[in-house]
Amino acid sequence: MKKIKLTLVIIFIAILNMTAQDSCMNSENLKKLDASWEESLKGTNVAFFESTLSEDFIWVHTHAGRIDSKKTLLELINRIRNGRPDHWKSRIQKNIEIIISGTTGVVYGFTEIEKYDGSKTTYHFMRTYAEKDGKCYLIANHTMAIPEKEED
Repeated sequence: MKKIKLTLVIIFIAILNMTAQDSCMNSENLKKLDASWEESLKGTNVAFFESTLSEDFIWVHTHAGRIDSKKTLLELINRIRNGRPDHWKSRIQKNIEIIISGTTGVVYGFTEIEKYDGSKTTYHFMRTYAEKDGKCYLIANHTMAIPEKEED
């Protein structure tokens, strides 16, 4: 009887460990997923956005000057892809931090963007991911352009 109980406890612990490892909500995965966001913007990877954005996704840009939903972001990506697939020359993330609370994770930091026209902008971003059925979805993104320093 003791052997059966011990075996059941060991199986239960093994299942818990496997379930915890299958979760997408960990720092390493969120960092990779968020880097894929930047690469997918640069490469106009529509499939990434279709599969990773939640249906109620929202992206608030600098001072709410523009607000995108999943639908409007996909429209933008398709316009760029069809018109100027080389819209962004580079998108480099820096100072990435991650906060995880239960099935929600926040990734924040800075992205330095260079367009092919030579213009450069640095943004502070904060993206919120939620886990549903073992998969992480981007539910919200807030970006704020950092103004260039003024000359004295």
